[in-house]
Order: sequence, then structure tokens, then C-alpha cells
Amino acid sequence: MDGKRRPGPGPGVPPKRARGSLWDDDDALPPSQFEEDLALMEEMEAEHRLQEQEEEELQSVLEGVADGQVPPSAIDPRWHRPTPPPLDPQTEPLIFQQLEIDHYVGPAQPVPGGPPLSRGSVPVLRAFGVTDEGVSVCCHIHGFAPYFYTPAPPGFEPEHLGDLQRELNLAISRDNRGGKELTGPAVLAVELCSRESMFGYHGHGPSPFLRITLALPRLVAPARRLLEQGIRVAGLGTPSFAPYEANVDFEIRFMVDTDIVGCNWLELPAGKYTLRLKKKVQGFPGQGLLPPLTHPCPQTTQCQLEADVLWSDVVSHPPEGPWQRIAPLRVLSFDIECAGRKGIFPEPERDPVIQICSLGLRWGEQEPFLRLALTLRPCAPILGAKVQSYEKEEDLLQAWSTFIRVMDPDVITGYNIQNFDLPYLISRAQTLKVQTFPFLGRVAGLRSNIRDSSFQSKQTGRRDTKVVSMVGRVQMDMLQVLLREYKLRSYTLNAVSFHFLGEQKEDVQHSIITDLQNGNDQTRRRLAVYCLKDAYLPLRLLERLMVLVNAVEMARVTGVPLSYLLSRGQQVKVVSQLLRQAMHEGLLMPVVRSEGGEDYTGATVIEPLKGYYDVPIATLDFSSLYPSIMMAHNLCYTTLLRPGAAQKLGLTEDQFIKTPTGDEFVKTSVRKGLLPQILENLLSARKRAKAELAKETDPLRRQVLDGRQLALKVSANSVYGFTGAQVGKLPCLEISQSVTGFGRQMIEKTKQLVESKYTVENGYSTSAKVVYGDTDSVMCRFGVSSVAEAMALGREAADWVSGHFPSPIRLEFEKVYFPYLLISKKRYAGLLFSSRPDTHDRMDCKGLEAVRRDNCPLVANLVTASLRRLLIDRDPEGAVAHAQDVISDLLCNRIDISQLVITKELTRAASDYAGKQAHVELAERTHCSCWSTACLSTRSTTWSSSWPSPSCASLSPSWARAVPRLCYCVRGHRGTGGTLGVQRGAPAHHLPPLLQGGTTRAAKRCSRARLAASWPSPNAATAASAAAQCSTTRVSGPVHWAPTGPQPASAITPGPRHPPQGLALPPSRPRALGQVAPLSTPHRGSLAPTLGVPQGSFPSTLAPLFSSLWGLSEAGIGSGQGWGGPVPGLAPALGADPPSPRSRV
Repeated sequence: MDGKRRPGPGPGVPPKRARGSLWDDDDALPPSQFEEDLALMEEMEAEHRLQEQEEEELQSVLEGVADGQVPPSAIDPRWHRPTPPPLDPQTEPLIFQQLEIDHYVGPAQPVPGGPPLSRGSVPVLRAFGVTDEGVSVCCHIHGFAPYFYTPAPPGFEPEHLGDLQRELNLAISRDNRGGKELTGPAVLAVELCSRESMFGYHGHGPSPFLRITLALPRLVAPARRLLEQGIRVAGLGTPSFAPYEANVDFEIRFMVDTDIVGCNWLELPAGKYTLRLKKKVQGFPGQGLLPPLTHPCPQTTQCQLEADVLWSDVVSHPPEGPWQRIAPLRVLSFDIECAGRKGIFPEPERDPVIQICSLGLRWGEQEPFLRLALTLRPCAPILGAKVQSYEKEEDLLQAWSTFIRVMDPDVITGYNIQNFDLPYLISRAQTLKVQTFPFLGRVAGLRSNIRDSSFQSKQTGRRDTKVVSMVGRVQMDMLQVLLREYKLRSYTLNAVSFHFLGEQKEDVQHSIITDLQNGNDQTRRRLAVYCLKDAYLPLRLLERLMVLVNAVEMARVTGVPLSYLLSRGQQVKVVSQLLRQAMHEGLLMPVVRSEGGEDYTGATVIEPLKGYYDVPIATLDFSSLYPSIMMAHNLCYTTLLRPGAAQKLGLTEDQFIKTPTGDEFVKTSVRKGLLPQILENLLSARKRAKAELAKETDPLRRQVLDGRQLALKVSANSVYGFTGAQVGKLPCLEISQSVTGFGRQMIEKTKQLVESKYTVENGYSTSAKVVYGDTDSVMCRFGVSSVAEAMALGREAADWVSGHFPSPIRLEFEKVYFPYLLISKKRYAGLLFSSRPDTHDRMDCKGLEAVRRDNCPLVANLVTASLRRLLIDRDPEGAVAHAQDVISDLLCNRIDISQLVITKELTRAASDYAGKQAHVELAERTHCSCWSTACLSTRSTTWSSSWPSPSCASLSPSWARAVPRLCYCVRGHRGTGGTLGVQRGAPAHHLPPLLQGGTTRAAKRCSRARLAASWPSPNAATAASAAAQCSTTRVSGPVHWAPTGPQPASAITPGPRHPPQGLALPPSRPRALGQVAPLSTPHRGSLAPTLGVPQGSFPSTLAPLFSSLWGLSEAGIGSGQGWGGPVPGLAPALGADPPSPRSRV
């Protein structure tokens, strides 16, 4: 299909124009590209269906659907999974790839070789997966119990074990935190063993530890707390016990002990497991209509195969060789449409779900095998998709819920499904009392619930999200993936699709969705195509960005379940690897209370020699700098020496090192650290994966290998960050500050070595000079004139410098910049040459406004175009002329408003920002009771508009509610950033001066045009707007504004260029403009709102341009005189309700 799919527009192609108005005849419109793709998918699927036995599959589908709930005619046989082949547990093994591992507490079940059944509840691990044939599997793993360690107190003997177990049991019972599930003893065993703490080098080897085994995982926390407080032991008093590994998740504990990693293949040997009987469901889960149990172990999930096994009988296959493959997983992408009320964001308590569109993909295939549109009210057929229509919304919701259970997807994706689609569907079903809807997971009778969750980090701030439980299915919300992995200017589905795919959503305005639904079957068909495309694009993003493959490989490398990668931070991945390595060496991880601490000095930056270099600049880079430092110097928890420990242990100077920060670690000859061993394994595995990737020809296997080498690289780099996280599982300032200390030392030494060797005295044509260095790289000017010579000298210098550092530290030649513009620290640009000396790879920019997201697009485009003229065309005069032209267009109001918008995100409360942020300043200037400071702390994505807003107190009640929508995302909105233009029907007094008095593209189609009150400020223009209730939001006609009052001579000094003199009012539109004074000089009060920045702020990169071109000082530009602040007494003449916000991303 990839070969047949027509390519979308290129990355530089502007968005498509709308295909027509709401009531265009749909039959007269040519089919969109997406509709043609759907038809082609149907042709390919028809060829595939000829080889299937549809009647046989239909019968298996009907067995899994509730009787009488859905008519057989509504069920497509392609929805169901393939029929499981016959399987004899006594003679055949069960092999499957596990995707998710969790646990539950339930009654004990008989398993071959297991202990006698006990009364009460026990923890049972549950692994969901898929076989090579695509059959879904649920494996119940029995017999594994949680445990943790604690050092034995002095004088502790084996005869004290029973007394400690008895006292701890009594303490837990008195604590009254056991819960109803605990019917037996809380402590199952207390055993004496020999282990060693991994924190610090002690020199005495293993010491006595106690292993405490508990009945339930949630008893670990109270047992740990009681032991820390002290437990009475006969003959020893009431000693306090320090816990070890008591903060390890139950699933991680099991996976470490059994050598299971995320998403690997498991095998249940023949004769070691039992299969549960499949019972026919007489009613939906939760209705109490299930038949009596006919077997001690009936199926409790909707998986096709369900097995029970003892934990010690599970065989784990390392993900290498043939076990690297990925099973044919079922991936479902869906999207919903809601009919919102005018001016109000859709609410599940009132607004109906009108369409749900789903696409299903079998992993490894090119195109979706399933394309389904469920609509409320009749919809015209769509070639390439199955359309099912319902007259009642309850039936629509029930049909999709049944479809989920029948299709049985392993992975569910979409765009913002986590915070909108899934919570909305569940809440809407609850409102309509569709009792059988919320059973979307794989466990029978277990409802899908909604809970709030928050995640906070220095990089992302705090994010509040919703979590919908769907046990057994992995949720991959593409919006959350992009927010976490990519830095983009806008995260709307349209923007990210255009950025990564060169494709866009279908041309349907969000404001006409309800009108399309209320139209006829053709308008609903148009809406269904739009909804199908919104479900198709996340699937394409999942494939293009290799999200699923990369996640699977990261789970395998780090050893954690797949869901941990999507819902947890970075530390759990390092903890898993640390525990696995420690277990083999008899080491234990202590429980450290992290309360934050002092910071340490980070990486060094060599002071740049600023300037424009028209000679090649070679860049030398340390390969995996921080991991290689930790390996070369044996930096680890297990090798750390406490102050004075070297003398106490009698170590000689050749047995330990002293780091640049004064910390001491033993050398490899004394003990090799855990962290260096982990890093060596990761980097050697990456080297093997890259070698296999170079030889592999199969596309799917290449994807897996590429994802694996990337996961290994990211995992190795995260080890250093784990040690430096002051609030973490196992922080160690001594390691992290020693690593950065060595790094600073190495950068300085590299500079000294290069400049001392490559000199005229040593026979070179010119002396080398390091012009800049940052963290792990140095930029060297060798003085040669050609890129080829710079590459040769760069490789020679890298090899020579590497010999001065211990293995495996290695300096490598990376690239050449020619020419090179070095502005300041971490801000530079140049043409990059890495492979061929005669052709540059690309223009590379770091830290400049061309790649930063905190400026409006006009600044980014201006800087990019200027750099191209400067670096590629070698035309500095052309760069200056281009900047002058753009600034002239800006001052003459010839720049589209969309280019002047800055997007910002408010991730913390306003008071939590150390510096005054532009979006925080704007928020505080909006004096609105409906958007208070408390509202601003909701961490929703916000838009920072391009102008100050008037006081809400001066607005009518209906428009007062709309003002925050012009500046911010509506609370609970599924919007995720992006540019904010002018909403349809926006009050004219709330627009910047650029828009007041402007004409719009759709002005002739406006059904209502109202005049707004003029600005009474003496420095503001008297203007009115005819832009109310227009069906477009883009302003493209002439827009004029100028001050009516006289300006002091000291306020402005004209430069060499001037905008046109005077602007006339079109006689045919006498009401379009108010009084407009001749525009003789630029009004400095208009510059701040024009450029998309709040009053008092100004992009520093444009200030020098304005200073040189117009004679304006930065202080004058940023002062914003003549504009700003609430306008008292302003009463708009608008009485209509506020416009409807976007209901779709």
C-alpha cells in the first residue's frame, strides 16, 4: 500500500483550502485524497478476504457476543481474532509474547506441581499476550509472594526467627491495615541469609540479612514502617530495622527473579500448565446472568486462551535472535465526534456522541484491515469503510463497546483519547445509563474507571491527566507520546500530521459539526470521512515514528512492563536494571529517603570566540561521554568510599582514585562496580544491534533493530541522570558531581592538547584554535581552507587526543561547519558537512530563534531566511535587505496575524514561576472572575494571545465568558496548544489595533455585522469592526491603524526607510473603518501587540534590527506607550452569545 499511496503535500506546502460551505452538494465535490485511499484499502482487503473462511469465523464471533444485544447482521467476521488451533497442555507448550504484566488478589487455584490449596486470598500475577498465530492469551502465574530484606541486628541468632515472625504478625494485626482479604498470617516466613549492601565499599564481604516474606503485596508498606519503628525481639530488646528493596513494585520483583523482561516471549512447558474452560456468556458482565461454574477454573477474561502455571515453571526467552520478533498485535485507533451547543464546550452530561470511527491494524501489515464508522442517524455509504447507523445514542455506544470486546485489541491509540475520548464515552454512557458499556478491558466483570493522575518533572513541569483503566490492553495516546518525546511549536493533530506526515485532517470546520449532523445523510457522510481521517492519522503517526516498536524494545532493554514506559518516569527503568545486576552478585538496594539536597556544578562551557567564520570549523565529540567516564573510572554505588574509609580499610593509593571533586572510589582491581557493568552490557549490545542492522534487509526486522539500538543508547545515558536525581530511588551526589567534574577536566585538556600540537612550530600551516566547547564537544579552527582538509585533521586530532584518556573514553570526529556563525554560548549556526566534503548535509541551528519555540513564527521564519542568505547564498547584503522588507511589511500591516502569535504553556501556578513569564503576565492582566488565578493553576495548555485584553468588568455577561477563550484554552478542553487566531464572532474591542477596522475574506458572507464601541484612549485609534459572526478566522484584507493624537518629537526618530504615506478608506465600505489618521510615522505603541508579545516585552533578536532600520531604541519599542491596560467604561454593542470554541484538536 505504501507504494500505492499517493504522497501528501511536502513539508513546505501550506494548508489546503476548505472544500466548500456547509450546504455544498456533496455529490458534486470530487473525492478527497483520503477517500481514494479508503477505496484502495478496500480493494486490497477484498483480495485478502478471498483466502479466509468467513462463515467459520462468524460463528466464533457470535459465541463471544451477548445474546440478543447485537443482531448477527451487524457483526463483521473480520472483527474477530483467528480461531485458536487445538492445544493439548499435556503434550504441547504454550508460547506467547507478553505485553502486560499485572497482579490481582484472589482465591488460590490448583496448578501442576503447586502447593496444597490454602484458604483465603493470595496474590496472582497475570500476563497478557499474543501467540504467533494472533491468538490472545492470559496466563495466571501462581505461588510468588512479595518479600524484602533488612540487616540482622547484632546478636541475632537463628532461634530468634520465630519470635520476630510472631511479633511482626501481631504488630501488623494490631495496625489494622491488613484489610478484608487477609484471613491468615501476614508474615509467611522470616529467613536468615547473607547479603551485602550496594551503597558504599565496605571491604568485609556479605553480612547477615533477614528476608521477610509477606502474604500480600500491600502488606510490605506497613511491615516496613513497623520494622523501622522497632519490633521487640526476646533477648535483643526493641531494635530498629532498616529496610532494603522494600520499595520495589511486586511486578518488577517477580520479573527480576524470573529473568523476565518487558514484551519478551514466555513459554509454558508441556505438562506444567492447565487451560481454563471457555464458558459461553449468557449476558454481559455485571448483569448477574452468568451460568453456574462448570469447572474449578473457568475463564475470567475475554482472551481466547487462559492458562494457570506455577511461577517457577515459566520459561523466559531473552529477546535475541528469533525471539526478537513481534507478534501480530492488534492495534485499534479511534476518534469520536460530539454535537456541542453553541458557545459551550461539549459536556458528557448534556451533549451527545454522534459518531465513533475505528480503524484496526494487524502489526506487520501495511494498511488497516478494519475501517468502521458508527453514526447516530443514517449516513450515506463510504467506499472502503463499513458504516453502521443507529437511531438511539444508547445503541451507538453499546455497539462500540461490543465491537471492542469482539475485536479484542492489544493496543488502543488515538489523539488525546486519554483526556477526552475515553473519559467522555464512559461519562456519557453513565449519563444515559448504558450499564453494559464500561467493560472495555479484558477482565470479565471489571469496569473501566476514570481517575485523575499527575506527573511532574523539571523538564515538563506538572501535567494533570486522566487515566482510564482497561486491564489487559495497552493505551498509547499519541498526543501524550508527542508531548513527552518531541518539542514542537503546536501539538494539534493537524499541525503534527503536517509536520511528520505531510498530511492534514479533512476540510471540516469544527464550528459546523453540529450542523452537519443535523443535515442529511450526505452531510453526515462528510462528517464520517472527517472522523475516519482523525482516527487514521494517529495510526500513521504510530507507524511513521515507530512508537510501538521503540516502546517494545525499550521495555525489553530496561526490563519493565510496557505500561510502565507510558505512565512512569525514568527511574524505574534504571532500578530494574540495577536490581537484575545486583541479584547476581548478592547485593541489595537500600531504601533511601530522598528529601532533595544541594546542587552540584554541571558541565563546562568554553567561552566562545564569537564571530562569523568563513573557514571550516571541525567539531570533535566524545562518544557517550558520561557513560564512558563512569566505566573508565569505575564510578558506582558499590565502589564509593566514605570520607576516611580508605585509611580505615588500609587501601593504597594505587587501589583507589580521587575525583576532581574530592570524592574517592576503589579501582576495578579491587571491585568492579555495578553501574560500569550495566553500561558495558548496554553499549556492547547496542554495538551488536547496529552491526545486525547494517546487514539486515527485512523491513520489519530493521525497524526492530533500529528501535533496539536507540533504546540501548537512551538507557545508557539515563544511568547518570538516575544518580543525580536528588528526589529519587537512590540518589548519589558523589557519583554525579564526579562525572561532571571529569567532563570539565576532559574538555579543558582536549583544548590544551589540540592547541599545543597543531601549531606552526610543529610543522602545520597555521596554529589551531578551539573557538568553542560545550559539555562533550569542541569546535576547532585548524586554519585550512577546504572542508576535506578540516575533516582529515579532525580525524587525526580525535585519534591523537583519545590516546591521552583511559579506555573506553574516545574522542571522535563528528562534523565540519563551513561557514560558521557563532553568536554566544549554545547559540550558533552553520552548514554541516559530515560524510561528503563537497556537499553539505543541512543547515544546522542551535539555540537560535529559528529553532526555538518561544517566539512567534514571524521571528523564526525571518531568522531562518536570513541565515539561508547568509550561510548558503553567502549574501550578507541580501540577508539585511530581506530583514528590512519583512520589518516594512510588519509595520505596514501586511503580515498575517497567524504569524504574530506566541504559543506558551502554563504548567504551574502563576506564583510558582521564578521569572515573569509572558503568558503569566498576560494571565494576570486579564481581570476576569471566570478565569481566576485558581483557574490558571489547572495546567491546561494555554495560548498567549498577541495583545493585552480589556477588563472583563467592562463586558456584557455573555462576552465576559468568552474573553478567556481568546487568551487561554477552555478548562477541560482537549486542545493541546497551537496558534490562536481570531475566533468567529470575537468582539472588536478585544482585537489588537491591527484587526480593528480590518476586512475579512468572508466579510461578504457575514449574516450579521455589528459595530463595536471605539477605543476612548487618547493614544488609540478610533476604529470599528465588521468581522463579527464571520465564518472564517483568517484576516487577509487591508488592515489599518494609526494614532489620531499628536506624537511628541522625542518619541520616535525616523530611520532611512518609511512605510507608505497615508491609507485611504474604501468608499464602498463606509462602515468598515472609523476615523483613520494619516500614517506618517510608525507608532511605537503598536509594535508590542503587533509582534505577538505582551506590553513591556520584546524579542531581543528584532530589537537591533528595529534600532538600525527605524532608529528606535529597545526601551522605546518595549515600553508599549499608547497601548495597554483595561479600558474603563467600554461597553460593546454585541449582544450575541460567545462563539463556540474548538471541540476538536
